[in-house]
Amino acid sequence: MAGDAIDVAVIGAGPAGLAAALGARQSGAKRVVLIDREEEPGGILKQCIHNGFGLQYFGRDLTGPEYAMHFWQQIGQTDIEYWPQSMVTALSPAGGLTLFHPRQGRRELTPRALVLTTGCRERTRGNLAIPGTRPAGILTAGTAQRLVNINGYLPGRRVLVLGSGDIGLIMARRLTLEGATVLRVVEILPYAAGLSRNVVQCLHDFDIPLQLRSTATQLIGSPRLEAVVITELDTGRSETIACDLLLLAVGLIPENELARAAGTAIDPLTGGPVVDDRFATSVPGLFAGGNSLHVSDLADWVSLEGFAAGQQAARYAVGESPAPPTVAVRPGDGVRYVVPQHVRTSGESERLTLSFRVQQPIKNVTVQLWDGDRALASARHRVCVPGEMVKWEVERRLFAGREQVRVTATGEPFC
Repeated sequence: MAGDAIDVAVIGAGPAGLAAALGARQSGAKRVVLIDREEEPGGILKQCIHNGFGLQYFGRDLTGPEYAMHFWQQIGQTDIEYWPQSMVTALSPAGGLTLFHPRQGRRELTPRALVLTTGCRERTRGNLAIPGTRPAGILTAGTAQRLVNINGYLPGRRVLVLGSGDIGLIMARRLTLEGATVLRVVEILPYAAGLSRNVVQCLHDFDIPLQLRSTATQLIGSPRLEAVVITELDTGRSETIACDLLLLAVGLIPENELARAAGTAIDPLTGGPVVDDRFATSVPGLFAGGNSLHVSDLADWVSLEGFAAGQQAARYAVGESPAPPTVAVRPGDGVRYVVPQHVRTSGESERLTLSFRVQQPIKNVTVQLWDGDRALASARHRVCVPGEMVKWEVERRLFAGREQVRVTATGEPFC
């Protein structure tokens, strides 16, 4: 088997990669290789010990490790090859990849199809350029999550959370349960960036304050963080808050280095590759799904995209030649971005799903698909907020004869 050609190689074994490998194998790929730089599969799921996973994909409420285990058990019933501790360092436009393993050394592969499920990374202090010293006690929320949930280490006692991303909200609750005092969550926007359910369950239920339209303007302390200066944007008033831990939950960025190395077109709005409704990038044989494509709210959606990308990669590997995409999909009024960016007028299904985020919180929302000044389809939503992705299933036939369409979302602003 080791000498056989690889039909589909999946890079990354998080929630998207696990599903992609299964999707590829179940769709006819004979040899599927799941490449992972970590020692064990699951990606970020391994440190997410809270529940809320699996309702969409498995119909069950699971923790992160349980969610990963469900996939791993399914993979264990197949002949999918798992290559842990294998770091992919290069990807060529011709489809070749280079990886390194600590014991096996350097390897070069040319699979028939590739799926990028490399996930995303957190924005750091370097992205924010907060003035002050460089003390210990400044961590991304994901790093703190790993320290607490996997290593059993409490990194601080008096905690300030900057940014209201979902991991930050979840860690505000987690640190409170571990005995730390979470002083407040500070958000630069006039609304919370995370899911509404996390705001309620992690902040309101634990009486943790949320301070909006504010940000950190100075860090104080050396060699350990002693205080953070928080400034209100509307009034200019500043307050010095004594703390020994600053958690950064200020957004996620798709890991797109390999996609760029392969020469794929990158959407500046999502930070991930431009894809069509098959999750195919601009490079033939290269597919992408999950958080490496665009940052999702739910691991279930990540897995659903990964599974579909794996299916399409398998079809490409066995020689299927689907119709090329002909219609460009663009964000219109009130919409920040749309995925996929291109769609086909014919495909395996009569309907396709558009994923998008609105630019600001709005209620009594009308979502519309437009060709010029002609509305092709519409849908209603009670509320849409930037922190919660909108999934809209539309009929494929609506795209026939179009060159470009746009998605709009209009409603009454609120904060």
